Amino acid sequence: MLEELYIENLAVIERACIGFEKAFHVFTGETGAGKSILIHGIQAVLGQRVSKDWVRTGCERASVTALFTQLPEEVLELLSEMNISCDERQVTLTREIRADGGSVGRINGRTASVSALREIGTLLISIHGQHDNQVLLNPEHHLHVLDEFGGESTYLTEYQRAFRQLQTIARELGRLKKEEQYRRQRSALLRRQIEEIGALDPQPGEEETLENALIQADNAERILQALHGGAGALFSDTEETAVDLVQGVMQQLRDIEDVFPDTAEITERLSACAIELKDIAEDLRHMAGSVSIDEQRTEQLRSRYRAISQVKKQFFVDFDELLALYESARQEMSTMQEDDDRIAGLEAQKAELLADVTEKARALSDYRAQTAERFVERVSEELRFLDMPNVVLSVEQEKGKLTIQGRDNVTFLISANKGEIPRPISKIASGGELSRIMLALKSVIADRDRIPTLIFDEIDTGVSGKAAQKIGIKLREISRQRQVLCVTHLSQIAVMADTHYMIEKHDEGERTVTQVHRLDTEGRVDEIARIMGGENPSELMLENAREELRRVREEA
Repeated sequence: MLEELYIENLAVIERACIGFEKAFHVFTGETGAGKSILIHGIQAVLGQRVSKDWVRTGCERASVTALFTQLPEEVLELLSEMNISCDERQVTLTREIRADGGSVGRINGRTASVSALREIGTLLISIHGQHDNQVLLNPEHHLHVLDEFGGESTYLTEYQRAFRQLQTIARELGRLKKEEQYRRQRSALLRRQIEEIGALDPQPGEEETLENALIQADNAERILQALHGGAGALFSDTEETAVDLVQGVMQQLRDIEDVFPDTAEITERLSACAIELKDIAEDLRHMAGSVSIDEQRTEQLRSRYRAISQVKKQFFVDFDELLALYESARQEMSTMQEDDDRIAGLEAQKAELLADVTEKARALSDYRAQTAERFVERVSEELRFLDMPNVVLSVEQEKGKLTIQGRDNVTFLISANKGEIPRPISKIASGGELSRIMLALKSVIADRDRIPTLIFDEIDTGVSGKAAQKIGIKLREISRQRQVLCVTHLSQIAVMADTHYMIEKHDEGERTVTQVHRLDTEGRVDEIARIMGGENPSELMLENAREELRRVREEA
């Protein structure tokens, strides 16, 4: 529960420290005294939006600190996940608001993000104000209210899990189908590339080989003449050749070796030259044997070279790029085939999931129909208690398209008077009726959630008399299970409280200061009498206030 709230320099509140118990607390005060500032302070520590205008004029910052004790297990688990130590099952939330518009959050003194404050705050406090009536006026919120009352989230959770899977597959399928036209156009080009290049079947290095072969074929006579001529000049059995000249020189040198032995080494080198020249001549003759003048083969080579050149020109690539183009086209076509297969697979998955989602939506709708019956019964019971015995509440459940919330469109209908046909709440409910209907909803939903502290901010707008008294009794009843804080302007509600705070504004010099006082019995008598009859209440009003407080104590 909220055990203590400390506020400093927040608007007209210079400093306030308010203690709370697990009970029913009310805050009263004149209009403009600062009751809304108190709610703003609580919202600030819960991680809600803040404004630099909240900082007291002339101050650099405002701060709000809230101490929560007897923490529920969900909060302890969340703090553990955040690696925040929590001794004695209590936590302190702090929010500093700077005059420049910035703000800082802290959890147990450690800096924390606003989202962390908000995440913890939603488990600790639920604030209900006049704006909550918009929930009733907007049918889009009715489905959430019904589900919140139902309490069993399995149907919705299972449905949403399947629906999100269906969405994921539908998005992927949509993307692939959107690209299908492009793939069809692209596949036609790839197929032509694969067919034409594949029919040619070019091999790595083939173009260079063809070019060399054609050069040799075009110059075959010159090549043969040079090879044969060179071989004959080096070594021949019929004519004098280079080998004969070398051997002649060797013989002359051998003739003088006995008188000039220095030539012996030269003779050996010349002998090696003669052998090498014979080998070279043999190699040239061997080369000549591989060269032939074959017009038919030359034409085949030329035709093949022209075919390769034509395909290169067709696809604007060189030979190496042609080979790469062929491989990439094959790989891309394979991927496109995989996409086609994936589309077929996703279509099957989508059909299967759609059937599953539809079935889960049906189960969810059936559960909601059963929940609606219990909801109507419970809320009608609360409305009768809140002095609305003739109100007939019904839940209109229509089936629409599948969405993340299911296929149900839910609208709350009421008939405020006997004999009237139930109509949408937004069309016929008055402000006072809305307040009581909302309290009835909050009352039945409070039994389902585990939030320990409920704050009601002037939910009694448009209500008076017996209806106001019933609201006070209901709030007191709720407070026996939860901690309840209520800002009110009605005496019928104020007398029901266990603890009564008065928010009072007065001037100190040139400044306006708001203070929060915890009232004793006589203070409560004065304040309740003021609410009943205005400033300077009469003795009769004071006695009425005492009597009302006495009656509530006796009934408790």
